[in-house]
Amino acid sequence: MKAKFITLFPELIQSYLKDALISKATAAGLLHFEVVNLRDFTDNKYKSVDDAPFGGGDGMLLRADILEKALKSVLDTEKNQTVIYFSPQGQVLTHEKVKAFASSAKDTEFVFICGRYAGIDQRFIDTYVDLEVSIGDYILSGGELAALVFTETVSRFIPGTLGNSISSDEDSFKDGLLEAPQFTRPQLWNELKVPEVLTSGDHGKIKTWKDEMSLKVTKEKRPDLLAKKGHK
Repeated sequence: MKAKFITLFPELIQSYLKDALISKATAAGLLHFEVVNLRDFTDNKYKSVDDAPFGGGDGMLLRADILEKALKSVLDTEKNQTVIYFSPQGQVLTHEKVKAFASSAKDTEFVFICGRYAGIDQRFIDTYVDLEVSIGDYILSGGELAALVFTETVSRFIPGTLGNSISSDEDSFKDGLLEAPQFTRPQLWNELKVPEVLTSGDHGKIKTWKDEMSLKVTKEKRPDLLAKKGHK
């Protein structure tokens, strides 16, 4: 997975990319990141990159001309690149979309536009953005957190990133369902026992139990997921 972040807060991105899981995968050559400071492309001594919106409105907008300079510094005509802007107006990131992004990662380089303030000039979106992505129906102060969420969840499906190769396949949302409850030592805690089937050693029964509990938990906590899959 290769990605470039265009951001007003490079230190926020760089700090998170030092996380053990991501940094190990980066050191192993599985993940490649570059962080670009938008302020390096400003045209004034105050290093400002925003201005008031025409027609009025709350907040300030990132300028299209400055964003363009930053983007052109990382665009490469010899590479297949996908420019992603994180926005509440984008397609919502789901488990299936994450897997699709991971599958395409070997053939494309992601360029993340991290917005701030009230957003960015629409002309830049229309001209350069290939895809708008949302991580949920709520508002953040900027796109950095969304870009990092995208990075972590997609990188989990890059072979070799996780210590256990089956971890990503066993997580919640596999087959559109939530994960079954999990337990560890001690086997008896506050008079509560671990379900006996999990200590039985019978892998067939354990799988059946996990499948049944996965369906039960989803029905109780996220019935909307069952509706999408046609479960009752």
